[in-house]
Amino acid sequence: MASTADSSGSGPSKPPSSSQPRLSAKSTADPILRNALRYTISAKEYETLHKYIISRSKVLRRNAPSVARVERLVRRPSSKHGEGGTWEGGAGGIGGEDYNAAAIRASLRVFLASSAGLKIWEMIREHFLGKERGRGSKVPFYRNPNLRLSLSLSTILLLHRLLFRFFTRLRAHLLTPEARPFRQRNKRTSKTLTSSLAPAVGASLAGFMLAVYPADQLRVTIAIYALTRAAEFAYSHAEEEGWIWRRGDGSRPWWWGSWLLFPVASGQLLHAFVFDRECFPKGYGDFILKYSQQYIAPRPEDYPASLPWPDQYEIVDNLAEMARLNYPPFVSPILFPNTQTLPASLSAIGPITAPAHPLLTSLTCATLHPHDPSCTRTYLSSYLSSFPPLARLFTIVFTILSLPSYKHFYSKPITSLNTLASTILRYTTFVSGAVGTSWAAICLFQNILPRHVLATQRFFLGGVLGGMWGFVVRRQARGEFLYAVRASLDSVWKVGRKRGWWRGMRGGDVWLFVVSLMVINGVYERDTKAKAINSGVVRRGVSFLRGDGEESRRVAERKAEESLEKRLKDN
Repeated sequence: MASTADSSGSGPSKPPSSSQPRLSAKSTADPILRNALRYTISAKEYETLHKYIISRSKVLRRNAPSVARVERLVRRPSSKHGEGGTWEGGAGGIGGEDYNAAAIRASLRVFLASSAGLKIWEMIREHFLGKERGRGSKVPFYRNPNLRLSLSLSTILLLHRLLFRFFTRLRAHLLTPEARPFRQRNKRTSKTLTSSLAPAVGASLAGFMLAVYPADQLRVTIAIYALTRAAEFAYSHAEEEGWIWRRGDGSRPWWWGSWLLFPVASGQLLHAFVFDRECFPKGYGDFILKYSQQYIAPRPEDYPASLPWPDQYEIVDNLAEMARLNYPPFVSPILFPNTQTLPASLSAIGPITAPAHPLLTSLTCATLHPHDPSCTRTYLSSYLSSFPPLARLFTIVFTILSLPSYKHFYSKPITSLNTLASTILRYTTFVSGAVGTSWAAICLFQNILPRHVLATQRFFLGGVLGGMWGFVVRRQARGEFLYAVRASLDSVWKVGRKRGWWRGMRGGDVWLFVVSLMVINGVYERDTKAKAINSGVVRRGVSFLRGDGEESRRVAERKAEESLEKRLKDN
């Protein structure tokens, strides 16, 4: 009986005798090799690596472990079923691998990839873009911003996966009949933890790890980006569920869209550009001035180098000073050569207004277009002069962006070229019209409004008028509109702090990021048709954060539905 029990494996185990062989060095190394492989590579990845690289080399094939052995080492059995039981997979099924190991492996890769990417970008900036060495090279390595950013991103990923699995399992456990007494004793807590959104909201707490990165402009930018994306997806979900636009057939007005945000953002940005330059993105301002030379004239090439000439930003500063002085009238130095024609605070623009046309009566017009007394003619010439360089710029940009779809160009060349040309013309018209109209509005308000009415606010109104050109690209420039909104939100926050409208809360950007992440996770959970979050990159990013492999299933289902609808429509 004893021998039978021993052979079946159900009897008591015998203590190892001295006659039994000891563990070999290879068997003791198996746990080390197993852990090294589990936290480095998955079984599927090793199979691909073995197929295309290891199997092609005799030396590597002889020394490297086989695919079957790596699969046995990487996968670990469930504690419930023992060695002969089923493999323990992650939430959503990760091919039977240990979920925690997969999460650690993904976070390590994010840390290494982000560190390498930031280092490469820093080298490119130093050697090719002429930037000075960043402040990260002058501090200890543990305070290096690049290191802390990589650590923050990888920690967010790791905690998000672990928290999502924890709250998913906790919810499943609380929904079992055995947990009924707990649900009856703690009704509010149970209702919260058993909600379908509990794993999504709980996992979003990992966003607090953004605080690992020092409080800097990049952290604020990340928080604002998350906020705008969360608001965008929440609005799309509300529209998809029919919570808004419940008129008639439930469709929204034809003119409604994200382009309506652009005029407001443009107005705020132009006002900040004129009055609060330090609260305005410099790259945005450089782009505006580059295509505003008809109004903000650079130094003439034939102008003597020994004589002073205000730069473009100094001209804008003097426009702001004119607004503060309620737009003093223009006195022509040509007609009155022995008269003080400019206030002392505006003496920097003397070289521009001195030869201005005598028919001009407004000091702003004498500054913006000193050689032409017609504001309308200046506006048209500004539009025509900025159109060709902008057309060249957008031709280069959209041609490069269209290279990945070369197969479509090959199959339908005429249609593709027409679409490309239409996009280039629309964007050129949009940008040249927006920039020119924003400056021309200064002359417009100078002619129709009294000097003391809306002296500084008219710059905001001018930016709104310029932003109305967004209607031309309302179907193509959603990303550009949202970028302007993000830049405007950042500028508004800085202007408010500068003028004392509000005070910042310590770690407020981190809290904003966490709340935004909760909204994105919640919309992703409810968005079963994948229409509210219509960005494939964001959907794959959220799925990667969760580590559940759910996005691949949803994409496959969506493609199957689209294929079925297409077949039904064709029939």
